[in-house]
Amino acid sequence: MSGHSKWSTIKRQKGVADIKRGQTFTKLANAITIAVKMGGSGDPESNPRLRVVMEEAKSVNMPKENVQRAIDRGLGKLPGQTLEEVVYEGFGPGKVAFLIEGVTDNKLRTLQEIKNIFERSGGSLAGQGSVAYMFGRVGEIRVRSKGGNAEEEMLELIDLGAKDVEDYIEDNPPAGGQMYLVYTESPELNTMGNKITQAGYTVESQELVFKPNTLVSINDPETAKKVLDFIGKLEDLDDVQKVYANFEIEQE
Repeated sequence: MSGHSKWSTIKRQKGVADIKRGQTFTKLANAITIAVKMGGSGDPESNPRLRVVMEEAKSVNMPKENVQRAIDRGLGKLPGQTLEEVVYEGFGPGKVAFLIEGVTDNKLRTLQEIKNIFERSGGSLAGQGSVAYMFGRVGEIRVRSKGGNAEEEMLELIDLGAKDVEDYIEDNPPAGGQMYLVYTESPELNTMGNKITQAGYTVESQELVFKPNTLVSINDPETAKKVLDFIGKLEDLDDVQKVYANFEIEQE
């Protein structure tokens, strides 16, 4: 069981502060289209990957017509450019390892955009496999506390079958603002989410992520700013879906 996840705190706070509604919908639409295409079905009940993305779309109030259009595109019912999944690996400021997932209709364009960001930030793209081994594919469930003792609740979540649990506190939290990130094996994501709900917790989101196996601790404020600015530039690209990194920063 891990302690307080400082990177998770920063990541969640930044995500809320910087969210751009239109861009978020575009990225989710692309993720839905790919999920339908790869899973061969527009039915979330028979397509686990689609189910996870649709939960994320629901959490940001994505219009139903946008969701349906993305599903139809994945099923080939709508004309348009072909979307492909891409993954990039590299080292950014502070020698932090980065793993970037994207969806694009032009791989050369996306590669050049990401390469430019790495080079302008003093980092470099790396070959396939250079960074991926530093991460593991797991299910991540964001859970709201029942309002009890944090240590006892984390142990309860472990007893339910969680592989790992991290706690964090949101900015300006509502009553019961204590949150947990629960990690589980990828195939157990939905099963674990149901168990947690049945135990009386509120599941706010669940998705498959790349979790770093080891973390690089950053204590220098200037380096920390460079790393966070670097992530912001990557996330601002329309073709980038997820950015994963193996560092932690003291919240202060």
